[in-house]
Amino acid sequence: MRLSARVDYALRATAELAAVAGDGPSRTRPVTAEQIARAQDIPPKFLESILLQLRRGGVVHAQRGPEGGYWLARPAAEISLAEVIRVIDGPLAHVRGQRPEQLGYHGAARALQEVWIALRASEREILEMVTVADVAAGTLPERINQLAADPRAWT
Repeated sequence: MRLSARVDYALRATAELAAVAGDGPSRTRPVTAEQIARAQDIPPKFLESILLQLRRGGVVHAQRGPEGGYWLARPAAEISLAEVIRVIDGPLAHVRGQRPEQLGYHGAARALQEVWIALRASEREILEMVTVADVAAGTLPERINQLAADPRAWT
């Protein structure tokens, strides 16, 4: 699986917003793009365009002005990694820029379509299971821990 730098930065930025928000009444305290960029070592100008996409996608809210900044649009536990990825890069799995169900394989390659659909389902299962809150807290679902504990997962 390949993730773009935009997706990586978007996931890191939303995790940072979740960590700053915590669970208390400070949930909506705006965080500046500069603060997020510094905390996550993300190029500031690149981050601004990513935050704009996240705002348009309903993941974050923004406020301008001296007291301005960004905050999550919903509780972090309600925002899956899959949602952030879709907002930034679109559907989870593409083959040559097409969704797997739109492909037409023939003959000996016919089964490839089902492989790509199963791959997308597997990615979706994992990425929808993990929330921004899970990442920010460093407490991933047990299934994720099991998968990551397998030494073959690292090669």
